[in-house]
Amino acid sequence: MAAEPILRTEALTRRFGGLTAVNDVRIDLRMGEIHAVIGPNGAGKSTLTNLLSGDLPPTSGRILFRDRDIAGRTPHRISRLGVGRSYQKTNIFKPFTVLENCRLAAQSRAPHALRILSRAERFRDLARNAEAALELAGLAQRADEIAANLSHGEQRQLEIAMCLATAPTLLLLDEPLAGMGATESARMVELIRALGRDHAVMLIEHDMDAVFAVAQRLTVMVNGEVLESGMPEAVRASPAVQSAYLGHGE
Repeated sequence: MAAEPILRTEALTRRFGGLTAVNDVRIDLRMGEIHAVIGPNGAGKSTLTNLLSGDLPPTSGRILFRDRDIAGRTPHRISRLGVGRSYQKTNIFKPFTVLENCRLAAQSRAPHALRILSRAERFRDLARNAEAALELAGLAQRADEIAANLSHGEQRQLEIAMCLATAPTLLLLDEPLAGMGATESARMVELIRALGRDHAVMLIEHDMDAVFAVAQRLTVMVNGEVLESGMPEAVRASPAVQSAYLGHGE
């Protein structure tokens, strides 16, 4: 029996003037499940992510996280409830070390987060959280490296580690494999698979090999609407999906 959703949307809609970018979307995200959202460019995938993270307010509809309506809340308030996200463009502090990046993320959850004149070394609990996040993201051996010196793939791993340092239960990953070569992509796929064991994960991704390697549930969006949603193989076999996005045949 499927677990109850940790997040669900009801009739979620976002309009920009006369353009409806997300239209009447319903999606359920569950703990221990990787839910991939795919679709052609302009389908509304990133807009959906921005709505769930609070980067955009919805025009109408509800976003229920742990049965609490979070629609229209600010990003930092949604993040504090346990929602972490990565962006299409890597969002890290490049002049700082890898560990310092994660420690700053962990500090955002602490009651003393605004004590900017205190030395970070005083707060060993923050360092432990940061180190644990780096370990999970596969960057423990790079903790003292300046973030700007990391490869593109490692910088994407660092952004996810920063999310993990905030102790989220839900992760929104927006095209985490973008711009990666084969080796880095394989490493990221394994990381996403590991994250899916203990988190709810919504994955936006164009790499179909990666999507079908990790996703337990798949939603296809076209023109801002959900075309199909369900188990990956059933969605893949849908004639409507093949016609609109995946193409006919093998």
